[in-house]
Amino acid sequence: MAEIKIKQEFDGKRGSFYLEEGARRFGEMVYVMAGPKKMIIEHTEVDESLKGQGIGLKLLVELVDYAREEEIKVIPLCPFAKAMFKKNEELQDVLN
Repeated sequence: MAEIKIKQEFDGKRGSFYLEEGARRFGEMVYVMAGPKKMIIEHTEVDESLKGQGIGLKLLVELVDYAREEEIKVIPLCPFAKAMFKKNEELQDVLN
C-alpha cells in the first residue's frame, strides 16, 4: 500500500475514519455521536496485513484532529483508542 490516505464518512449520527484501497477497507475507527458535541469511539479494526504499522494510531490522530476542529469531546469506549489516549498525552485535550 503506497501513501496512507484516511477518509471519513458520517451520516449525522454514526461515522468512521477509514483506510481503503479499491473497494476493500484495511482499517476503520467507528464512532457514534452522543449529542451535538460528544463522540463515542466504539471500535477500531486494522487488517492483519497492516498490523504493527501504526495504522490504528493514524486513524485516531485523524479523529482527534476532526474533534478539535469541530470542538467535539471524545469518549473512547474502544479498548484500543482508550490505550492510545493513555499513551499519548498530546491527544488527551479532546477527552470528555
